[in-house]
Amino acid sequence: MAAQFELTREFIEQLKDAVRNNDEVLTYNLVKDLHAADIAELYTGLTIEEAKYVYLLLESEKAADVLIELEEDEREKFLNVLPGEVIAKQFIDKMDSDDAADILGGLSEEKKEEVLQNIHDLDQAVDLVDLLNYPEDTAGGLMAKELIKVNENWDVETCIHELRKQAAEVDEVYYVYVVDDKDKLKGTVSLKRIMLARSNAKISNIYDPDVISVNTNTNDEEVAAVMEKYDLVALPVVDSIGRLMGRITIDDVVDVIKEEAEKDYQMIAGITEDVEPSDNVFVLTRARIPWLLIGLVGGILGAHVIGMYESEIKIDPKLAMFLPLIAAMGGNVGVQSSSIVVQGLANKSIDLDSTWRKLLKELSIGLINAATFSSLILLYNVIFTQSVHLTLTVSIALFTVILIASLLGTFIPLLLNKLRIDPAVATGPFITTMNDILGLSIYLGIGRILYGVFHGL
Repeated sequence: MAAQFELTREFIEQLKDAVRNNDEVLTYNLVKDLHAADIAELYTGLTIEEAKYVYLLLESEKAADVLIELEEDEREKFLNVLPGEVIAKQFIDKMDSDDAADILGGLSEEKKEEVLQNIHDLDQAVDLVDLLNYPEDTAGGLMAKELIKVNENWDVETCIHELRKQAAEVDEVYYVYVVDDKDKLKGTVSLKRIMLARSNAKISNIYDPDVISVNTNTNDEEVAAVMEKYDLVALPVVDSIGRLMGRITIDDVVDVIKEEAEKDYQMIAGITEDVEPSDNVFVLTRARIPWLLIGLVGGILGAHVIGMYESEIKIDPKLAMFLPLIAAMGGNVGVQSSSIVVQGLANKSIDLDSTWRKLLKELSIGLINAATFSSLILLYNVIFTQSVHLTLTVSIALFTVILIASLLGTFIPLLLNKLRIDPAVATGPFITTMNDILGLSIYLGIGRILYGVFHGL
């Protein structure tokens, strides 16, 4: 078993020296036994020209694997310094159609055209052009053309002969798909059943018609949900009339899940666009400013709320001591509730038809939390403040704020999802700012009522 590679400064310097000295033998020997992912990691320590020198020494298949492992922005920079002919022969020819289409999709139109013209296999070029016509966030954009299919009217002997020819183009055989004369998907047949059946048996008599498929226009998140629900390692893709167009494998879906998780995390953190740590300062700043502006506006509104109740704070300055507590509890409870709902919507564990049941459940949780923490703050104030007015104001306000924040944190993501807006936008700064303003208004409003009663205001 090979040891895990650890990228060190010494290794990078040794590789750089070999490249600077134009020592092809030493350069190749340093990287030839590394995994494609490890070679891709080297990119971070090399210049574009150094990376180009290293990659052009690799065998074609490994070079293609390395290219797939690169981050999208790094891959784009690297490909821009290579001729279209090299990209076509060194990389595209060695890739599955879905990976090749992803590579081409990141190129400029001029570069894309140059690469396509240098692909000598016309069928491969046609497949790539077909895949490039699908939006990248759909099943059509995810699928690969490489698969194994047999006709329902074939006998087993013909089927085995065709399998041998088709298998040369497929890295992993997960399913054998069965189609009719019009290429419409009919079902699947296992290799075991093919091997055990008589040579003259018809495929139509041994295949399984229960097959789960998706349409080429199906959203990539729905594709991921289907594969997760039915525990599939590959999923066939059909067009609007049921013809088999390609297949999606589990590795493609893992990438979708990862990208969606990163996007939702950035939204929750208050980042408005997809960014990477390697992006420049302007891009990173631009992505953060919109939500920070919401926080600024929320802070100004919160300050105005406090100003409206200045007379109550003058009567008992200790009211101001609990302002951060009320705001923090409201924001934290709201984010907790909304995060759980967003997670449930993402993994389909929340049924949209059970919205009222979910709200009722969250109301119960909110009541328990509200009763618990309002009782604790009541006990604290009884011991340390000895002020009936303050004790009642803080306890009643905290109970109300927690309860309302729980409901809003549940309701808003569900509402946004109904409106087909990503519910992740409801979490983070949005919920926190909204609950800050609402919490302060409730707290000081209750204070005005209670202090008015006690002091005859």
